[in-house]
Order: sequence, then C-alpha cells, then structure tokens
Amino acid sequence: MFSARAILGLLASLTVGMASSSGVSLAGSRGHDLRLIDIVKGQDPAAARRLIAEGVDVDARQGDGATALHWAAHRDDLVMAELLLAAGATATIANDLGATPLQVACATRSGTMVERLLTAGADPNARLLNGETVLMACAQTGHPLAVRTLLEHGARVNEREVSHQQTALMWAAARGHADVVRLLLDAGADPRLRTLTYQQTVVDEQTQRAGREELNYTVLRGGSTALLFAVRGGDVASVRALLVAGAEANDAMSDGMSALTLAAHSGHGGIGINLLEHGANPNNIGIGYTALHAAVLRSELDLVEALLAQGADPDIRLVKGTPLRRQTTDYNLHKTLVGATPYLLAAKFLEPEIMRALAAGGADVSLAMPDGTTALLAAVGLGHRRGSRRGIAPIDVGGTSPTEGEILATVEAAVDLGADVNAATDGVTTLHVAAVNEYALVVGLLLEEGADSTVRNSANQTPLEALLERFESRQPTEGDGPVETSETVRILRQATGSR
Repeated sequence: MFSARAILGLLASLTVGMASSSGVSLAGSRGHDLRLIDIVKGQDPAAARRLIAEGVDVDARQGDGATALHWAAHRDDLVMAELLLAAGATATIANDLGATPLQVACATRSGTMVERLLTAGADPNARLLNGETVLMACAQTGHPLAVRTLLEHGARVNEREVSHQQTALMWAAARGHADVVRLLLDAGADPRLRTLTYQQTVVDEQTQRAGREELNYTVLRGGSTALLFAVRGGDVASVRALLVAGAEANDAMSDGMSALTLAAHSGHGGIGINLLEHGANPNNIGIGYTALHAAVLRSELDLVEALLAQGADPDIRLVKGTPLRRQTTDYNLHKTLVGATPYLLAAKFLEPEIMRALAAGGADVSLAMPDGTTALLAAVGLGHRRGSRRGIAPIDVGGTSPTEGEILATVEAAVDLGADVNAATDGVTTLHVAAVNEYALVVGLLLEEGADSTVRNSANQTPLEALLERFESRQPTEGDGPVETSETVRILRQATGSR
C-alpha cells in the first residue's frame, strides 16, 4: 500500500523541471508553467500573489501530478493555501497516486489544514489508487482534530483499503493512537472487521541447507482485527477501549494465535492480564503453544502467576514451534522445543522464580522432554550451544552466554523442587553436562545433593573422564591452562578419590 511517507516522497522526488532559485521557470513534463509550485515550495506569499495576478494556472501539475495546493498542504502553509483557494485552486485534484491535498494534509498531521480543505470542498472519502482513504491517513498519523473534522464532514468510518482490507481503526490501533481509536469507535467503527487471510509458504531451515523443498509448509496469515493490532503494539489504552466497545477477548488471527498468546509473546504482560480479566481463555493452543509458554519465554513472572490463577494448565506441552518467517531479533519457540512444558522451558531459559511459581501452581516438575531431557538437564544446557537460549534469530548478535551464577540458581531451584540429580538420558547425567561445561559451582552443588560421580554415560565415561577427554581434544588457545588448574577437575577428583 502507499503510505503517507510514499506520498510525501513522490512530492519531493518526482518533481520535473522546477524553477531555479533565480526565479527562472521551466515547464514540467506535462507542459505546464511550474513557477507557482516553485514559489509555494519556497513559501513566498508576495511572489505567489504576483503570479496569481498575472493569471498563472493555479492548478498546474508537476511530473507526478502534484499541484501548488499539494505543496501548500505538505508545508502546512495556511497562508499560501488561502491564496491558492481564493484564486480558484481545486481542492479535489489528485496526483498520480490518487493523493489529494487533503491526503497530504493528513500525512503531515495538520488538523487546521484538513479543516480548511474540507470547507473548500475537498472530498472526505477520497482514496489513493490502492483504496487507502483520507481517514486512514489521518488515523495512522494520530491527529484527533483531523480525524474528528473528517468524521464531521461525512468520512465513512469502515472503508477498507484493497491490498490487506485494513480499516482506519486498525491503523489507529496499530500505531498506538488511543484517542483516535476512541473517536472512530464512537463514530461507529466496527472492531470485529478483519484483514485479509492469505497463505504463505514457510521455508524450513533444512530446506535452505539441503534444498529439500518438501520440508516447506504453508501457513495462514492475516485475519487480524484492530484488537490484535493494538495487542501486538502494546497499546493498553486502545486495548481497553476496544474491549469496552465489544471486541472479543478470545480473538485470534488466522493462524490460531490468540490475543492472549500474542500479548504474552510480544512481551506485553499487562495487556495479557487485562485480557484475562475480560475472560480470555488461558489454555488456547491454536498456534501450537499457549500464553503460558510464551510468558515463560518473555520472563513475564506476573503474567505467569495471573495465568495460573485463571486456570492455565501448567503441564500443557508445546505442540508446534514458531515459524521463523524472517531474520529478526524476535523471540521464537524453536521446533526442537516441541513437547516442552512451561516448567521445562523455565528451566531451559534459566528462570528459577518462574519455575517456583509454576511448581506452586501445580506443575509436575518430574516431566521430561520426549527425548528424556529433564528440567535439570535443560538448565545446565544439554543439547544446546552456549549463548542465548531463547531462540533469537541469527541476525541478533546481542545474546550473551548465561553466567554460571544464573545456571547455578536454576539448578538450585530444580533441586529444591525435587529434581532427581541422577536422572539421565542416553546415560548422560546432569553431572556429566556440568562437568564438561566446567561449571565448577554447579558440579559442587550436585555432588552435595547426592549426584553419583561414578556413573558412566553411553561412551562408558564418568563425568571426570568426559571432562578429561574434552581437555585432550581441545585445540590449544591462548589462555588455556593445564588440566591441573581446572577447579572442576579438582572437585571431581576429590569426589572420586582419584588423582
């Protein structure tokens, strides 16, 4: 769709044959005298009066179809606009995008200019070529006076643009203009209207590496309401106004993402709590995971507690991850997490307080991933590379490796909540993982809690032997010390009585 920025860009970039600073005028591609446009751009009323007195064409159009009145609206120059209108300038004339001076005035957030153009006969329902209305332009820039004036002059409130079927209410909600949202609702804007639903092919990661197109899959996109736009944007005031006006707290997009899950996944815990107060279902799993999974991902402890208080299932398993649609810094729930409970996610993401809240809410802390990974194993990083554990897309280089202190606090929480320190998957115990990663403090805690230092993994290695093998295979790098200086080796040797 053509945005306000695009309209203004064309005004600035598509001028043809403009007058020079010396006042010499050249004809544009349409064969018109463009001196007046140049004068209006320079905001010289005296010169404009002289040209008008000479009988210059006030509706002369530059290469992109814009007139002097377009430029007066762009500059928010009421003096020049009055001169042009008094000389007979046409308020309804459109440029090549279909933008009238009124559309430009909305884009520049000029309520006074909007009012003046309307009184001069501008069409309050004028559209761009893509169907975007003047009201949409004013709604997205968020000027209440301009919107109110348009509505008073008969702007139709539920019109849709062509490409995505968006409305002025959706624009206002998406941009966080709560005052405008309320004005539109009072004027009869329908909060139940939805954007277009369409299919999109998601390219699987393995497809990119191996060229296996059969791994691609199709998902539904769109189907958003004004409420969903407001939720995504974190606009609390607009969310409240929409709910009062009849928006459905259990609203969902075409792919199944509910408003509540969207609030949690977008990091807007306060909005999630507000939706719960209006009856949102805490166990909606239409997108493949619940708001509780997403709240854990976003470290939203207050929302986790609110969800549990409203009946969220603490043991519900994630059945589908987040499709990685683009390379952004968005958090995502990778497909490797399928089968995870909120408690397992909290352990993986090193959220000890959320783990305790989930346990208090009835979570079964003994549940494991389908591959046998326990919460304790997840906490020390089994199956995951060092670095951010939250599934941030590759373009994000801001993720930092977790500290041993963070891991220790999570392990302590898991142990306090009854974790089996000797639980294993494929023979690998938490002690094996902590040892190989040289988490000396974690190793010490596990041993104190009864971890067996003699247990062997599938490679017939004890935790100490697995660590020593790692030392042997590691490429020497500057700063590496000898094995004898490793605190983890020392602790394990002491525990096993070995040398």
